[in-house]
Order: sequence, then C-alpha cells, then structure tokens
Amino acid sequence: MRRRTLLASATALAAPALRPAAAQPAPGRAETLLLVQEYGPNSLDMQGLGSSQPVNGVALNCYDRLVRYKRVPLPGEGNGSTFDITSLEPELAESWQEASDGMSCTFRLREAAFHSGRPVTAKDVKWSLDRAVSIGGFATTQMNAGSMEKPEQFVALDDRTFRVDYIRKDKLTLPNLGVTIPFVFDSELAIRNSGGDPWAKEWLKNNVAGSGAFRVEAFRPGTETIYARNDDWKSGPMPKLRRVIARDIPSPSTRRALIERGDADISYGLPPKDFKDLAEARRVKVVGVPVPNAIWYVALNAATGPFTDVRLRQAVAWALPYEAIMQASLFGRGVPMWGATGGPTTAWPQPFPYSTNVARARELVQQAAPGGLTTSLLFDAGSATVAEPMAVLVKEALAPLGITVELNKIPGANFRGELNKKTAPMAINRFGGWLDWPDYFFFWNYHGNNSIFNIASYQNPAMDKLIDAARFAPDAGSYAEAVKGFIGLAEQDVPMIPIAQPLHDVAMQRSIGGYQFWPSREPDFRFLTKG
Repeated sequence: MRRRTLLASATALAAPALRPAAAQPAPGRAETLLLVQEYGPNSLDMQGLGSSQPVNGVALNCYDRLVRYKRVPLPGEGNGSTFDITSLEPELAESWQEASDGMSCTFRLREAAFHSGRPVTAKDVKWSLDRAVSIGGFATTQMNAGSMEKPEQFVALDDRTFRVDYIRKDKLTLPNLGVTIPFVFDSELAIRNSGGDPWAKEWLKNNVAGSGAFRVEAFRPGTETIYARNDDWKSGPMPKLRRVIARDIPSPSTRRALIERGDADISYGLPPKDFKDLAEARRVKVVGVPVPNAIWYVALNAATGPFTDVRLRQAVAWALPYEAIMQASLFGRGVPMWGATGGPTTAWPQPFPYSTNVARARELVQQAAPGGLTTSLLFDAGSATVAEPMAVLVKEALAPLGITVELNKIPGANFRGELNKKTAPMAINRFGGWLDWPDYFFFWNYHGNNSIFNIASYQNPAMDKLIDAARFAPDAGSYAEAVKGFIGLAEQDVPMIPIAQPLHDVAMQRSIGGYQFWPSREPDFRFLTKG
C-alpha cells in the first residue's frame, strides 16, 4: 500500500468526534504525520486500570500536566532532544514556589481552556490528582513513588492557585509531577458523563477530556488512532503538525518496509536487527537513546529454589556469554553492563564487575551443587526477538557447568502475571524507572517491601537500610555513600544480573525533525516537524 493510499484511507474512515469552532482548510501532507506502530492504545485514560503502554502517548499529547521536564539536545545534528529530570518548565502552571519550610509547593495556573472550551481551574487540578492517588493500580503506585498519597495533600486555593502539601520531604515529589500520570481532566465534563462513578472510569476510557495540544479525532483500537491539533492550546508553542495518523501494524517486517519505501514517516518498536540494518543503510534517520534507569537482566530467585544460594547466583553471573548476548539478541543496540573495574559509583545503570569466566563459575557450582541441578527460565514471547536468543545463550552457557535449564516461553499477555507469582527460578526481564535516580530503581527492584517488580524476591535488611537512607538523605555526601553501598551489595548478592541498558530506537524519514524522548518513551507530536 502506497503512502497516499494510507493517508487517503485514514481520511475517509475518520468521523471526527470534535472539530475546531472555525472552519479551516484540510491539513496538507507537510502537516500530516503517519506513524506506524505494533499496537496502539487500548484506552484513552492512562490513569485507568489495565491501560497499555501506548496510552501514555494519549496522556502526553491530549492532556496537560502542571510542569514538564526541560528539553536537552541529543548528540548529533537533527537528532532531537532528551530531557533533564532535575529541571522543570511550565506547562499548565506558569509559575510555582516551594514554601520556606520545604513542606509544600504553590502553583499559579496559566489562562488555558479545555477542548470543551471551559477554563482550566485549580478545582480541575485537584480532582485529577485526587483521582490519580485514589483510583488504584499503576497510577496510584506512581503517585506514591513521589510521596503523593492522599487527596488531602491537594488544595485549590482559588480558580488559578493550587497547592501540593508534602507529607515528607522527598526529592521525587516535584519531578513526579512531570511524568504522564498526573495530567489534568476537565472534571465537570467527566463528572457529567460519569454515570455515578466518582472517577468516570468507563467514560474516560473512550473519551478525552483534556486541554492538550491534540484532540482524538478517531479511536479504533487495534486499527488506528487519529489526532487533530487543538488550535487553542496555551501550554506551549503551537505544534507544526495539524494531524497525526497512528496506524497499528503488528508485523515488524511490514512496518520496516513502509519506512524504507517512504510510505510512513516514523516508527518505533522494531526488532534491534531492523534498527541496526536501517542505521547502517542510512536511507532513513535512526535515533537511539539509552533508556534512563533501565536494564535488560537475568533475575535469579533469592527466596525459593536453587538460587537461594548466593554462590550459584554468582556462578551464573560469571558464566553468562555477555558479548554473544549483546550481538545475537540486541545487535549492539544497547550499553554493556558487564566488566566493570574499580568500585561502585553513584551512576545508574552501571556495569557490574562480572564478565565471562567459565573456570570461576565452575568452581562456584562445584562448591554449591557438585551433582549439578535442573532448573527453568521464563521469558516473554512478546519480546521474543530479544529474549529468546538471550534465553538460548543462557541455557547453552550453563549446560557445561552441570546446570540444565528448561526454557519457558510465556505469552506476552500472561508474562507479568507469571512474574508476579515469584516462583520462577530464573527469568529474563527488562525494567525501566521513569524517575532517573538509582534509589528509585532499587526501591522497586531490591527493597524488602517486595514490590511486584522485585521478581527475584530479594530481601535483605541491610539493603533496605541503604535504599531508605539514600531516598531521604540530608546531603550529597550521605546520599553518595548510601548509593555506593547498595550497588556494592547488589553486585555481591546478585539477585539480578544486568546484561545491557537498552536503547529506545526510532526510525523516521530524514525530513522529520523535532523528535523528543521522554520517560514514557511514546512519541510527542507537539514538537515534531515535517519538512
């Protein structure tokens, strides 16, 4: 299917739910972007339970938050921008001021309007953040990560003044307002259509009630989502694009072909080999950003099964064929996380001191399990292009040590549920934390609260003490000491073996500019341009 056919069919199918008040000429080719993706949003409400990863894109483009992160240019001309999570810029809030005692922050809202035409007020901000901390699931968990835990913390002082009261001094509170979750709803519109549900969950699943730069013109789960520019947007520079067609195409080979032929403008989520080939061919632009606070890793269950013995965990860490995994699974599209020399630093991710040393691995296995052992390894069928060759190489590397590994390929829809059982002896997984601090990553993956992300079920009071000390450290010196301490303990106890920090790769035509990488990893249409 040629590009004009794709664009024309989307135009014919679209039945706009909302139109600008004034008639405008139809967007031209230079104002229309065609994105091809594996799958699109299953809902329009990122705070809702069960929302898929692409729903972050709806939140990003159709809603506003109080603040956003400062944009920072990526290396290389025309590659776009990443972000500085420690530096905030205005979005719905035109200014803000923390109290002298450090226990609250007051925001002054800009004059802005929802897509409905109603002015944005502090009452809308309060309702939206009340909802985020109360609705449950991922949204509430993410809010709690920044010590935003109860509705009483959010205060509408007047129509344009809003305050967040802190329950503790937490360096993550203000940065957490910049992720996609604490976005602002048109509360009156939502409540009017709620059917008695205090959070209008069902209605918001299929309707946008935002003030963001784009409206949803058509929402067809499994087929496409079409966005139209909100010409009354006030929270940033007016986007150059007027229309975005996000087409769902499960086949990676079809998506690659559309990009290579110039029939699509931008795509992400292709297998690493495809990005490697596209980058080497240089016909299209490939931008790869190391995902902050993220790693591919092998988890070893520290609570049950053979890997409760730290010697066997260390043996696996010495046995892994890291370089072979990097090339066969990731095709070099990642940052190596092995072979460190010297002690831990405060950076994260950072390489562990392990590298391939079969003799050392065999010695540890002989000490802990001289008769050998049989175990199993889970991996996600939904990430099989990376995880399956990784799993095969792990199995092959451990066999000569007397460790027989049965591979367990779990359908993507069931993988998280299997991990959450915390019974698997070994698992291959990828985790990324939106808030780019090492203590944030370690809180979810190593802390004794045993969160759903701690799939190794690792629990160690000494680790908890160091993580907690870093989270609320009073000064830089004590923070650095705690961080180096918990990373050193992780290297010693090794419930997770880091393989690589992944790249978030995006392929786009060379005429596309303004690419913006955010923690949610979804495309930001607000800044994209098309030459």
